[in-house]
Amino acid sequence: MKIIQLTSLFLLMVSCSKNTDKIHPEKQNLTESVYTSVTIQPDSLYQVHAIVAGILYKNLVEEGDIILKGDALLQIENNTPKLNTENAKLSLELAQENYNGNAAVLRGIKDEIIAANLTYKNDSVNYFRQKNLWNKNIGSKVEYDTKRLNYQLSSNNLQLLQSKYNRTKNELQTTVKQARNNYQSSLINTKDFTIKSTINGKIYALYKEPGEIVATTEPLATIGSATKFIIKMLVDEVDIVKIIKNQKVIINLDAYNGSIFTGKVSKIYPKKDERNQTFTVEALFDEAPKTLYPGLSGEANIIISNKKNVLTIPKEYLINDNKVKTDDGLITITTGLQNMEFIEITSGISENTSIYKPE
Repeated sequence: MKIIQLTSLFLLMVSCSKNTDKIHPEKQNLTESVYTSVTIQPDSLYQVHAIVAGILYKNLVEEGDIILKGDALLQIENNTPKLNTENAKLSLELAQENYNGNAAVLRGIKDEIIAANLTYKNDSVNYFRQKNLWNKNIGSKVEYDTKRLNYQLSSNNLQLLQSKYNRTKNELQTTVKQARNNYQSSLINTKDFTIKSTINGKIYALYKEPGEIVATTEPLATIGSATKFIIKMLVDEVDIVKIIKNQKVIINLDAYNGSIFTGKVSKIYPKKDERNQTFTVEALFDEAPKTLYPGLSGEANIIISNKKNVLTIPKEYLINDNKVKTDDGLITITTGLQNMEFIEITSGISENTSIYKPE
């Protein structure tokens, strides 16, 4: 009698277990989405590099500071460039003084030209007066030749001084231009030692302390937007063809556990990362959390499509992607939309079909 009771109890338990695994397809609204990991990153994020090597003299900002485009961030030791700039400035000032200052070289030549011009006029008057007398057979040949020679010499001297003036003027102008170019070049070199921001943003990291060696290949700081943040997602290559701009994104951040945020796809990077076989997709928040930091992580679902009132079964009841177990054995079905839990059935079974969970 006890054996019969135990057998009946066992059969009842097996029957209940089988009934638990038997379900019927149900109609419901179905949303298909692509699951991705999420990392938060400030917009316009970039690493600051120096274009000259040297020793870091001073950090002019601190981590967390809000900065404007053109603000000085770091200062590298620049004693030699400073001296070069000062010397170039002195050379420029001297060249300008020689050209048009109180002690101008040209002024002295001008004075010589004025004196030579007076001499030329005087010798010219004397020569032509003596020539007129000589034409009238008045005066001596020696006196006439002397006046003519003085006239020619003063004329030549005036021409030489005028040529000297023009030549000196051109040389001084060239010297001023060269000195100005050297000075501007030295100013540029000096500016290279002061590193400035290229954006309005925030200092997220500083990597060097004063006294440390600065190399052009090493980043000195990280800067990005202080207010605008990007949702970076890694999408598997199998799913990337389903992603388009402006698709809705549902975001869950670890730092805001239990809170759901929404956004839209804003950018799809076309190059695949060969290391992890994924593509990078960016999205923007519809309404961002009040506080965000670079590197915050979480997960997201990119909504691919929505269907209303479709026949579905749990994905765990699917066998080999296109079959289900029924009272009549394995039946081939056609599937459609799917998400993490359910899959759409477009043909093969109905709401009245009993299906069983695979063992």
